Amino acid sequence: MEENLTRMKTCDIVIVGQQPWDTEIGSNCKNIALELSKRHRVLYVNSPLDRATLLRNRKDPKVVRRLDVIRGKSDGLQYVAENLWTWYPDCVVESVNWLPFAPVFDYFNKVNNRRFAKTIGKAITSLRFDDFILFNDNEIFKAFYLNEMLRPKRSIYYSRDYMIGVPYWKRHGVRLEPLLIAKNEVCFANSLYLRDYCAKYNKNSHYVGQGFEIDVLQRHDHTVLPDDIVDITVPIMGYIGALDSNRLDIALMNHLADAFPQYVMVLVGPEDNAFQNSELHRKRNVRFLGKKAMNDLFRYIGAFSVCLNPQLTNAITIGNYPRKIDEYLALGKPVIATCNPTMEAFRSVVYLAGSYDEYSHAINKALAENTPELEAKRKAFVATHTWENSVASMLKYI
Repeated sequence: MEENLTRMKTCDIVIVGQQPWDTEIGSNCKNIALELSKRHRVLYVNSPLDRATLLRNRKDPKVVRRLDVIRGKSDGLQYVAENLWTWYPDCVVESVNWLPFAPVFDYFNKVNNRRFAKTIGKAITSLRFDDFILFNDNEIFKAFYLNEMLRPKRSIYYSRDYMIGVPYWKRHGVRLEPLLIAKNEVCFANSLYLRDYCAKYNKNSHYVGQGFEIDVLQRHDHTVLPDDIVDITVPIMGYIGALDSNRLDIALMNHLADAFPQYVMVLVGPEDNAFQNSELHRKRNVRFLGKKAMNDLFRYIGAFSVCLNPQLTNAITIGNYPRKIDEYLALGKPVIATCNPTMEAFRSVVYLAGSYDEYSHAINKALAENTPELEAKRKAFVATHTWENSVASMLKYI
C-alpha cells in the first residue's frame, strides 16, 4: 500500500456526483474529497443546474449562486483548501428523466453530458490537471458518457446507495447503471451488498467501508442537554435523521411507543407527509423535534438511553451504509436496528432485530445490561471507521 501511495503523490482527481459541495447534510463524497486532497490535487464538480430546478426554485440562494456563474457574474471555480477546489458549472442541463422511451432519453441525456463535459473541461484546463482520474459518485445519468468525453487516464464508480431502488432512478437507471459500472476501470462500494451488486457487472469491484468524522465529537460538547428535552426524566428511545416513510417503519415505531409507555420516543429530523399525518403525533410519549443543526445532533444522541434505526427492508434501504449507526456508537450508546445484510457487519456491537417482539426484547436487554465496558467496546469499534482507512483501501486498488 505504501508503494501505491508514494507512486500517486502528484495525482489529479476529478470528482463528479449527486451531492453539491454546498449541501447541508452529510456527504460521503465530500469527506472522500477532503481525505484525497491531503495527498492529491482534487477538483470537486457540482452537479449542473437543471431546468426544472431553475423554474421551481429561481429565488433559492443556491440557484441564484449558480445563475450568477452561468451569467458570468461570478467565478465558478472556488478554492476550498490546499489541493482542493470546487467547480460550479456554467451551464443548464435539461430535465429529461420523465421521457419514457429509452432512445429519446439517451439522445437528450447525451446532450446534457456534452454540456457537462464541456464545462468540466474549462475547470480542468484552468487548473492544468493532466492525466486525471475521474471519480463518479453514484451519478448514473449526467455522468454516463463522461468517460468517453473527458478521456480520463482512469475511471472509478463509487456505489454508496442502491439508487435504482428509488423510482426516479429506477426508470432509466435499471438499464444504464449496469452499463456504467461495466465501463469503469474499478468500482468501490461502502457495503458488502453493493459490492456484490457491482461485481455482477464489473469483476474489479471492492468493498472499501466507510468513514466517520469522529473529530466532530472532539469539537462539540455533547454532554449539555438541549433545551427542548431537558424536562425528560425517563429513558429516551431516540432517532436522528430524515423521517422518511420509504425508509422507516412507521408501524414498528407506533408499536414501540405503545409497548414502552413509560419511556419517551424522541424523533429528530424533518418529516415527510406520511409521518406528519401518522398516529405517532397523537401519542403522549412521542416528541417530534424537527430538523436540527448538524452541530447539535450529538447533544441529542448524548441524551438518548437507547438509539433506534427502525428501517424497513426494501430495495431503497437494503444496501445503504447506516452513517447514523456510527454516530450512535461513537458516543457509546446501545443501538437497536433492523437486521439486514449491511447491518451484519455491526452484529458484535449492535442489537439486531427482525420482528416487533425482537425489537422490544432488544430494548429491554440494552437498558438492563449497559455498562461502561460495553460503551467502550462500541467506541473502539467505530474508531476504526475512518475516512483515512476507507480512502487508503481505494488507493490500494487504484
